[in-house]
Amino acid sequence: MDSADQSSQFLDSLLFPRIFQTFRMAIQPSKLIIAFGAIAIICLAGALMDLTGTVVGTGGMQGQETELQVYLANPGRLESYVERYKDTGERQGVFGTLWSFARDKFHGALESLFAFDLPGVARNVAEYLNAVVWAMKYHYIYCIFFAVIELAVIAVAGGAICRIAALQFARGEKPGLGEALRFSLKKFTSFFLTPLGPVVLITALCVPVLLLGLLVNIPIVGDLMLVIFMLCALLLGGVIAVVLIGTVLGFNLMFPAIAYDGADTFDAIGRAYSYVSSRPWRLGFYYAIATVYGAICYIFARFVAFLMLWLTHALLGFAVWANSAGNQPDKIMAIWPEPSFMKLHALSTLTATRWESFIAYIVYLFILIVIGLLVSFITSYYFSASTAIYALMRNKVDNTAVDDIYIYREEAKFEPTPAEDVPGEDSSSEKEGNSTQKQ
Repeated sequence: MDSADQSSQFLDSLLFPRIFQTFRMAIQPSKLIIAFGAIAIICLAGALMDLTGTVVGTGGMQGQETELQVYLANPGRLESYVERYKDTGERQGVFGTLWSFARDKFHGALESLFAFDLPGVARNVAEYLNAVVWAMKYHYIYCIFFAVIELAVIAVAGGAICRIAALQFARGEKPGLGEALRFSLKKFTSFFLTPLGPVVLITALCVPVLLLGLLVNIPIVGDLMLVIFMLCALLLGGVIAVVLIGTVLGFNLMFPAIAYDGADTFDAIGRAYSYVSSRPWRLGFYYAIATVYGAICYIFARFVAFLMLWLTHALLGFAVWANSAGNQPDKIMAIWPEPSFMKLHALSTLTATRWESFIAYIVYLFILIVIGLLVSFITSYYFSASTAIYALMRNKVDNTAVDDIYIYREEAKFEPTPAEDVPGEDSSSEKEGNSTQKQ
């Protein structure tokens, strides 16, 4: 009897292998459609906002140079650069500038990862974060408007994906696209405000320290105020550090808390902080598994995308023998450069006529759709894995069953399509749990 109990406890402690279900969850068509739509809306919003042309650029020695490159090379030279070329230089948008830079850094990080150069990966990530700091510091109005749009889109799309993942993970069901979107719209306020909660809290904690810093500017009196309130400033600094760590580690659990338990903003934030403080090492273990597994899944998905593009390009090139209008030896190569695993897409520069340029651009857009689906998979995997980790952490910290999930009345009217049964799950106990939730 004791050995049976020990075996049961051992199996319960091995719930983490269920994280490996996230690949199958991430490739569900409804999740990919939602993620692709969200990415398309964000990119369209960024393209429209880029019409303002707030970024100054010039033709540098090695191609196009923007104020971002100047900032990264020498921040002290940025103001003089902008002042010099603001009237005569070329203009572009913040989104387009960051997009191009992020693409280059992503490829650089990927190459470093394949070469097992972890410092190279960290360097590329740090450079991208520095670019984000540039955008927020010198184009803060643009960033505020864009952040509001992006957060609204992510609140709807991310909430819907988390809800689908929660029902899949908890009850083995595949809710429809409309059902998931109805849930995210119903909980839109919570999804929208939850990411802002930690930002507001950290800002509120920083204000007293900043005010003390302003008082230090007053001769003599400011020095005395610093001595008197220094201990309070240090305590606030410690609280800010703890809140910041809790936010970084627990941010991924906030959307799943709303999707799984129907939590409001404060409850979602509280649950995330609670799980971080209660089982930090277990949470880190889950994150490590999900990250490594996600990297493997991404490589596989990228290989599938590359193989599809390469085979299509090779077959077209094999069948076409005509030269391009510019007497290029290969018309397909002139219109569509051969894809590689590291660079799936590129806009051709070998076209000689406007018609070929137009065709090359249309082909480029089709390739971007494939890239968009790949990015959609990454987005779907992130929210699916976060939801699975939340369910496992809730089970360990609160001793709540994985199949215990919030169901609201409107949702109970719809009959979701059952997914494949997960081996080892008791269907009778699952039904009893579901009926309890509906009541």
